[in-house]
Amino acid sequence: MTLPLILFLIGVLGFVLNRKNVLLMLISVELMLLAVTLLILISSYVFNDILGQTYAIYIIAVAGAESAIGLGVLVAYYRSLSAGFLGRFIGAKGAQITTTSLLFISTALAWIAFYEVALSNSPVIINLTSWIDIEALTVNWAFQFDTLTVSMLITVLTVSSLVHLYTISYMAHDPHNQRFFSFLSLFTFSMLVLVTGNNYLILFIGWEFIGIASYLLIGFWFTRAQATKSANQAFVTNRVGDYSLTVAFFGLFWLIGAVDYSTVFSTAPYMNENVLSLIVLLMLGGVAGKSVQIGLHSWLPSSMEGPTPVSSLLHSATLVTAGIYLLLRSSPLLEFATTALTVIVWIGAVTAFIGASMGLLQNDMKRIIAMSTMSQCGYMVMACGLSQYDVALFHLVNHGFFKSMLFLAAGAVIHSMADQQDIRRLGGLRSFLPLTYTAMLVGSFSLMAVPFLTGFYSKDLILELSYGAYSLPGIVVFILGSVAALFTAFYSTRLLTLVFFSTPNAPKVDYENTHESDTFTFIPLIVLSIMSIFFGYFGKDAFVGMGTDFFGSALFTHPNNVYLVEAEFNLPILIKWLPAIFTLIGFLAGFSLYQYPSAAKYAIDLTKSNFGYKSYTFFNGKYKFDAILNGLTTDLSFKYGLILSKVFDRGIIEILGPYGLSVSLVSMSNKLSKFDTGKLFSQNQLKETDTDALSNSGGITLNSLYIMLALMILIFLVLGVGLLNLSNGTMILGIKLGLLFLLLLLVS
Repeated sequence: MTLPLILFLIGVLGFVLNRKNVLLMLISVELMLLAVTLLILISSYVFNDILGQTYAIYIIAVAGAESAIGLGVLVAYYRSLSAGFLGRFIGAKGAQITTTSLLFISTALAWIAFYEVALSNSPVIINLTSWIDIEALTVNWAFQFDTLTVSMLITVLTVSSLVHLYTISYMAHDPHNQRFFSFLSLFTFSMLVLVTGNNYLILFIGWEFIGIASYLLIGFWFTRAQATKSANQAFVTNRVGDYSLTVAFFGLFWLIGAVDYSTVFSTAPYMNENVLSLIVLLMLGGVAGKSVQIGLHSWLPSSMEGPTPVSSLLHSATLVTAGIYLLLRSSPLLEFATTALTVIVWIGAVTAFIGASMGLLQNDMKRIIAMSTMSQCGYMVMACGLSQYDVALFHLVNHGFFKSMLFLAAGAVIHSMADQQDIRRLGGLRSFLPLTYTAMLVGSFSLMAVPFLTGFYSKDLILELSYGAYSLPGIVVFILGSVAALFTAFYSTRLLTLVFFSTPNAPKVDYENTHESDTFTFIPLIVLSIMSIFFGYFGKDAFVGMGTDFFGSALFTHPNNVYLVEAEFNLPILIKWLPAIFTLIGFLAGFSLYQYPSAAKYAIDLTKSNFGYKSYTFFNGKYKFDAILNGLTTDLSFKYGLILSKVFDRGIIEILGPYGLSVSLVSMSNKLSKFDTGKLFSQNQLKETDTDALSNSGGITLNSLYIMLALMILIFLVLGVGLLNLSNGTMILGIKLGLLFLLLLLVS
């Protein structure tokens, strides 16, 4: 008890004595929080209390403090709003130290929570307060910590903390350092809200906030036009998926009248299967937007315009996995929506195949890795469609580690080579950047699922389970996934060869200035390399081991969809080794073609024929999806907008409105003016008599004649209406008399 008391007193004294130094004040507050934490932990051990709830509360508390400070830095960046916040006093170093240190505390607590909740089997639900309490709906601010949640927490927070540490060096010379760290902190906190919420409404809040934070991060370099366009594209594309997800949540509320997980999942077996399948497919629309499934994936390559730490954080373990988490959390709904499961498995398989094929001929280093993200997310969705949720989560965690390392290693190369990202203009960097090369090699091999690395234990298992379903869709999905594995091995080897092995192609001055980055860069690479090598081996038995009850009630699989035994023991040995064989073929093809010029002569030069050139541009242009989507959305909107503008705005509305009224009045005035020459007497009268005689006689003018004629017509109309109102028998008589009267009037 003495140590917490000493730390708390030091924190109080530091806070009181350093009221003019905001950074020291924050450090003092952090010491006081640490002291309280230690005191509660010691008390829990002394009184044999359960630690799970304690750790869970403090994860939320520290993460919330981190986000609050980040938002303070963000708003304080603007002078007009900085008076009430502390960001301008902290400075760049203060923002770096504050956000990174708090995040590492959150990471440590997440790993402790993983031990207590997952390994010690003590899930926790924290009800903070009531939020919405009306007759139709009751929603609480509640957070749930089960095995699924803490597995996501260790992935998100470990990767995020290492990315924060890496960013200290990578963004050291950026003039907007505080703003960038505040955005990173906001994104991390939003992701924590998403994965810890106990109902779909809190999940949706986190879902929307990560969309906003990703928009801010992708467009962080706002002076670059392409970065701003990419941020807008990501935001708009995700809004399409978010609209679909919103309709799905409204559908659940309409059916059940609740949005909390326990109520929704307990009623899933009693829902109409067609309606439930429709709701799950609407959820899939939201998943497609966030997790870059086919159709809503076009924003992913463009988002590489953001800083490399953004790519590492968003496209490894956070943003792109949010949709996968939604499917995993909704597993009780998916299991009773068989039609939706079939659609999900096909969407995942096609996404994995197309994403891998898109990366074959890309030349931008970060875009190649981004295409692999799309492909790997396809594998995860495919596993969810096969009802293998534990395998999908295992691959999600594994992918978070090695994909984050790939992006960070790519950033180290770009940073050391004057921001050059085209792999054709690099080469020979193996001796200049040995640590970065090693990290990229480990990450690429884990991505290729080389045996006994982390990616091997989850990716190959997904393919085995797809074949183990013993159905036609399962076999087709297995073939698509295996071919995608071949493509993945090819473009990963192509990237490694052109960047680190081939002849140097960059300017000499770039190689003279090339060097390994500092400690803040290579510590994350080392930690992630260790995770990419060993986590799969040590985590396999817990996550996907035979007969394990690791997830408990966090994931639900219908008994009819459990076929791990068949995949483990009954598959032919050739089927088990086929993905590894394809991976080896892709590796040998990529290394031979780009490392040895003598072997390239046996390859087909796609640029020498018209068909080959079109094929090359087709794959390099990402299947022309951007052009197709523009044609189906933007171009059609402009086309039909122009038609509607012509018909309604410049047509009906203008004709009935001011333009039509003015034209009608002008036209009528012109026609009436032809009846009046503006002269006092008619020409015929002038011929017959002289002007003096007529003026003396007081002859009738044309204007007077017109006035009399108008009065007679008016009298006729009045009389005609009166005659029409007499009776039906006198209607015709009235009309005849009126016409006769008008005829006599005209003759006279």
